Amino acid sequence: MEKLIHGNVIVLGNNIDTDQIYPGRYLDLVEPAEIGRHCLSGVDENIAPDFKKGDIVIAGTNFGCGSSREHAPIALINMGASAVVADSFARIFFRNSINLGLPLIVCKGISKKLKKGDGIALDVEAGTITITSTGEVIQGEKIGEYALHILEEGGIKEVFKKRMGK
Repeated sequence: MEKLIHGNVIVLGNNIDTDQIYPGRYLDLVEPAEIGRHCLSGVDENIAPDFKKGDIVIAGTNFGCGSSREHAPIALINMGASAVVADSFARIFFRNSINLGLPLIVCKGISKKLKKGDGIALDVEAGTITITSTGEVIQGEKIGEYALHILEEGGIKEVFKKRMGK
């Protein structure tokens, strides 16, 4: 995991649920690139085709609410999202994302500070977001030590592979 992530943002609203992130009608897909092509199609069918690998998703409150299925963070990863920063996250979505290696930062009010296409630098370890055009630094919540370790290893599977000597 890169500890300093640079990218342009897309900005979503509040209460974006897992079915909007990855609609149930695509659950039978298994090819990662195909999964990524349908990410956020429950919000807008044009998001994934226009999304550039490495860009960052910004959202309002309660991002990832809904079901506990891991398809939503898997879709974000395969769409090319390098991170998600939101005013708040649903707890199970937060844990699923960290366990899959997708960095998430809670930063209250961030969805009102940015607009589509803004460039930011995200320091995952420090929890800071720097708006490239102005240099303004916004302090988000720091990720916990163990969650950061999971991200650094590339996800929970990699943590356990190392622990088991594989």
